Amino acid sequence: MNWPAIHRNTAGSSVRQLVSLLSLLCCIGVFAQTQPANQPVVLKLTLHDTIQPVTAGYLSRGLAEASRRHASAVLVSLGTPGGLLDSTRLMVQTIENSPIPVIFYVSPSGSRAASAGFFLLESADVAAMAPGTNAGAAHPIIEGGEKIDPALKEKIENDAEAFLRSYASRRNRNLDAAIDAVRNSKSYSDDEALKLNLIDLTAPDDATLLNTLDNRTIHRFNGATETLHLRDATIVTFAPSLRERLLGRLTNPDLAVLLLVLGGLLIYLEFNVPGTIVPGSLGTLLVLLGLFGLNLLPVRHTAVALLFAAFILIVLEAKFASHGALGLAGVISLVFGLATLVDAPIPELRVHTAVALAAGLGFGIITLCLAWIAVRARRSKILTGPQAMVGATAIIRSPLSLAGHDSGQVEIRGELWQARLLNPTPNDLPVGSEVRVSSVDGLTLLVEPSPSFPSARPSGKVD
Repeated sequence: MNWPAIHRNTAGSSVRQLVSLLSLLCCIGVFAQTQPANQPVVLKLTLHDTIQPVTAGYLSRGLAEASRRHASAVLVSLGTPGGLLDSTRLMVQTIENSPIPVIFYVSPSGSRAASAGFFLLESADVAAMAPGTNAGAAHPIIEGGEKIDPALKEKIENDAEAFLRSYASRRNRNLDAAIDAVRNSKSYSDDEALKLNLIDLTAPDDATLLNTLDNRTIHRFNGATETLHLRDATIVTFAPSLRERLLGRLTNPDLAVLLLVLGGLLIYLEFNVPGTIVPGSLGTLLVLLGLFGLNLLPVRHTAVALLFAAFILIVLEAKFASHGALGLAGVISLVFGLATLVDAPIPELRVHTAVALAAGLGFGIITLCLAWIAVRARRSKILTGPQAMVGATAIIRSPLSLAGHDSGQVEIRGELWQARLLNPTPNDLPVGSEVRVSSVDGLTLLVEPSPSFPSARPSGKVD
């Protein structure tokens, strides 16, 4: 028997089996990798906030990320009371230019797409609502709620209506119902919006919505048609960045005002107690954060003037005795300035009255107290240095008299000082007598006899 030949055949068979096994594993790996790639991916964004520059930046970044990932669609969960029209225009422009289909979905139940949110809903490639939601009430509100000239009011309404018409007709929406939401603040439930062709469908959740949209042909803003393939799509959540979350908090006008007021108090404390460093540094940081947040919001210049006037009046109250008139005027100016500081179209983007009252009264009272303490400290008697001994009692340690001995030494506070009589007396002032310090001349104390010294008392004789 030829053992080497048998051994070679057995070894060759083992090698072939090993190669076959490796090939099978590679095929399985490639199949596992290619299978998920064929599954549609939908990037989900959440806009449950007021519409302002931060949300506009978040939407723009999300659409760019969806394009980079070659996502099948972008799903935006919407729930907002409204916001700034300038930010809304920017977001609508971003949606219109997106290469990826954008689906706006008012969810979950109980949410709303009011004011600016209605404009965004109508601009989407697909508009959907969950049961129990509503949309509309998109009448443009004059920032700050002021009464304006009727002609200007009509001009603003016409501009908002034209903005909505510019894209709603391309989305095959019901123009009459959409314009009614702008002109007459009409609001619609999910069933009403579906019947009036303001939205494309209703769905209870994300998965049902995407499966319902599978194989549906939509018309893009540029006129092209596209068929959606969203059956069993993988939903990838795209969360706001840390910077966007921080800026989102800072755009809360109540928080921005509180940061501004607290920072101002800490800086004022630093001026009154110089050298502490920590209050001044922390106060500067808080003021900068507050100003940064307010910079993202529409601010009234008249309110800023009121804040400066309030600070000046409060400082003047500490300097002059006005019996509280200047301080009261300063506090009132501060409260009105804070209450009207943010000039926004919806209450959620304005400073609430309770916050303005609490911050204004608190800042005014604390600042008045600090200013009063500082002025009182400046006017109080000096407690250190030679000047602090003026008016104090000293004990003579070497005689003081008129006849060549008017200069001597006195003991005061356990220290020996050179002393000289301010008004020489006819009699010697013996050692151990008490004198009172009247003033200081360099390092010499100018003293005069104490009222208990005999020559300092009235003699009682009548000429």
